[in-house]
Amino acid sequence: MLRRLAVASVLVTAACAGQQKPSAGGQPMTKEERTRITNQPAFDVAICQSRPISLPQPPNQAFLVGALVSARPQIMECLVDPKHRAGAETTKVTVKTRLTEQEATHALTGENLTPEGQKCIQDAVNTLIPLQPLAKGSQPLEAETQFVHERNNSPTVTMGINEGSDFSGAVRLAQAQWCDCYAGYTTQAPPLLTARIKLTQASQTPAEITFEPSGSTEGDQLAACLKEKMTPLPAKISSQELTFPYRFVHFHAQATEPTASMAPDLRFLQLELVRNQRTAHTAIALGTRENAAATYEALANEYRKNPRKNYELIPKLREKCAALESSAEAWVSAVEAQLAVDQQTTALIQELKAKDPAWADAELASQNSLSKTQADLQTAKQRRQDDANVCKPLK
Repeated sequence: MLRRLAVASVLVTAACAGQQKPSAGGQPMTKEERTRITNQPAFDVAICQSRPISLPQPPNQAFLVGALVSARPQIMECLVDPKHRAGAETTKVTVKTRLTEQEATHALTGENLTPEGQKCIQDAVNTLIPLQPLAKGSQPLEAETQFVHERNNSPTVTMGINEGSDFSGAVRLAQAQWCDCYAGYTTQAPPLLTARIKLTQASQTPAEITFEPSGSTEGDQLAACLKEKMTPLPAKISSQELTFPYRFVHFHAQATEPTASMAPDLRFLQLELVRNQRTAHTAIALGTRENAAATYEALANEYRKNPRKNYELIPKLREKCAALESSAEAWVSAVEAQLAVDQQTTALIQELKAKDPAWADAELASQNSLSKTQADLQTAKQRRQDDANVCKPLK
C-alpha cells in the first residue's frame, strides 16, 4: 500500500498523431500508447509552516531530541529530489548534535547521500534548530536522531522514466516553493486535487491544465493557485501530444484537525505523520518541564542555605514555581494530544482490519503504542500533581 501511494502512478494515453497507421479498411487510426506516469508522491505542507525552535537555557537532551525529530518533514523533503540521493534504494541520515562551552554543532552523516543532499539537510536542520555554545561551567550535551528514506516507500522523484513522469517530477519538486498556495491550511491537510495536463510538441510549457472541481471554495482556490504555478514550467515531449492526470495528494504533519474527505488508507498515513510530530512535541514539552524544574530547584537550594537572609528570593521562587506548573500542564497537554492520535489510529486500523485481515499486525502495534502513551500520560499527570504540591506553600 505504501509503495502504491508513494509512487502514485496512473495509466494515461499518449495520442501520437504523427505515428498513425492505416487500418485494415484503409482508414488511418491513432496509435495509443499506454504510459505509466510516476513522480506524483504526496506533499507534506508542514514544511511550509516550519519555524525556528529556540532551545531553553540551559538546554537538555529531551528537548534537543524532540527538536531533531520535529525536523523530519524538512529532511524527508530534501530526499525527494533525485539529485540528493545516490543510486541505492535506501538513504540513511544521522544528525548528531553536540553542545559544549566551545562548540554548538549539528554533525550530519549518512548513507547514499550526495553532496547536494547533505547540504540541503544540513541547511534545513541549522535553520530549524539554531544553536549556541553552552554557558561556562555547563556539562557537554549530545543528542542523536536517525532518518530513513526508502525509494519505494517514501516520497520520491526519479527522473528519466518518460516525458510525462519527468514533467510530473518537475511539478512535485517545485511544490516546496509554492507555499503561498498553502497559506490557508494551517490546521488540516489540503484536499486531494486532480489536474488534467496536456503537453504538446508545439508548446514549451503546458498547453492546457484543467482541475476537477474540489467540492469546496478553499479547494478550488488552491487549485487555481497551483495552476498558476504550473503554467510556466518547462515542458518538452517528442510526440505531438501527451495528456495525463496529475493527482495532488496532500498531508500535513502539524495538522490539529482531521480531514474527513481523506480515504482511509490516506488517513492512516496522515495520522502516522501527525503522531511523529506530536511525539516530538511531547519530548519538547518534557524538556521544557525538566528545564523549569532544574531552574526552580537551583533557586530553592540557594534560598534554603539561609532562609532569613535570602527572603528576598521568595518573589522569584513564586515566579519560577509558576513557570514549573505551567510547563507541567503543557507536558500533560502534549501527551493528551499524542494519545488522541493514537486512539484515532487504532480505531482506523480496526476499521481497515474488518475489511482486510492483513492489518492485524498494524493493529497490534497501534495498541502497544496506545498503551505506552496512556502510561506516559499517567506519569505526566503525577508529575504535574507533584509540582503543584511543591508550589502550594508559595501561594
